[in-house]
Amino acid sequence: MLHRTKFISNKITNQIMSHHFLRQNCRTMSTRRFNNVKDEDEQYHNKLRRKTENEEAQIYLLKSRGQHLLMNPRVLNTIVQKSNILPTDTVLEIGPGTGNLTLKLLEVAEKVIAIEIDKRMVEILHKRVAERGLQDRLTVICQDALKTEFPQFDLMVANIPYGISSPLVAKLVYGKNSYRSGTLLLQKEFARRLLANPGDSEFNRLAVNVKLVADVEFVMNVSKKDFLPCPKVDSSVVKIHPKTEIPEVDFNEWCAFTRTCFTKKNKTLGAIFKQKGMLMELMKLQETKGDEENNTIYSDYHVNDAEDEDGARNEGNGNFSSTVGKDLNLFKEIINDILRSGGFEDKRPSKLSHEELLDLLSLFNQARIHFHGQVKPMDESEAELASAFDPL
Repeated sequence: MLHRTKFISNKITNQIMSHHFLRQNCRTMSTRRFNNVKDEDEQYHNKLRRKTENEEAQIYLLKSRGQHLLMNPRVLNTIVQKSNILPTDTVLEIGPGTGNLTLKLLEVAEKVIAIEIDKRMVEILHKRVAERGLQDRLTVICQDALKTEFPQFDLMVANIPYGISSPLVAKLVYGKNSYRSGTLLLQKEFARRLLANPGDSEFNRLAVNVKLVADVEFVMNVSKKDFLPCPKVDSSVVKIHPKTEIPEVDFNEWCAFTRTCFTKKNKTLGAIFKQKGMLMELMKLQETKGDEENNTIYSDYHVNDAEDEDGARNEGNGNFSSTVGKDLNLFKEIINDILRSGGFEDKRPSKLSHEELLDLLSLFNQARIHFHGQVKPMDESEAELASAFDPL
């Protein structure tokens, strides 16, 4: 009996040791693989940081210009891979910095056009590209990307400086250049707003205006630790695809319309269009539009009834405020009739699809009510269009 007990005890001990051995080996292999990747990442980060700090010791990275260099090679490789670059493609890169992404792009594209405003960065970029013998495939434009006319390109691939995200996205999707896609590294919060859909709490004017003409695809999140210097927030990569079919609408009119609707996106349209200040501004705009077109299309309501024969406004006339009040009430009723006719009075902008918003704008325009003002010079017009992409 004692012998049998000892035998069982030894057998249990052997099984425990065997199980412990297998568990240690399995865990060790898995852990080793994980730790190796982790160690390699840490070693690479340290090596790159030391190298960058040594090479660029004389360069002060300006956070005000969004100069955060992407260092992680796995992220860089993924961005290039997800961009689906063809050997015949010309890639436009905005803000290449010292060229970490540029070098990856040059390996797969026929040509890279980089727009960089900082001359110090341009010097380092040229040096690094020349060391690889790829200088014949790179064109650098040392100018402000927002003020420079984009050359012809097939794809945009860029680590976008945070401060110019809105106007740059506007310039891409509403610009004159045809393109296949744009793979952009953006601030995570900005990307989330860009990806929002009707009904989402973050659905906003930015998403409405961009998605009128393009589809936006989420690619990946990027940790702030992958940058040098480390920014305060994480980033995300998105991919923008232009739509093949775009609604026939005046884009300036559309952007002005969405700006009006999304000032209070969670209120009903009926409540939004009851605001006196907004109604006054909109009514005045209709008179301006009527003057532009050399006709009195809004003769039923205008704010100049209290002007004297010389054209000077008679502010002291007590009838002026009452006249404007009558005009405003009439204009308000016209707006309400439009909303009621389309069943929009109790609807909220944050819940409306593009089709519904386009229908509402069409109802306003059919009633000869417009949201965009006088024709402006090209640069002012572009600035206005870009401002319509602020993520409110």
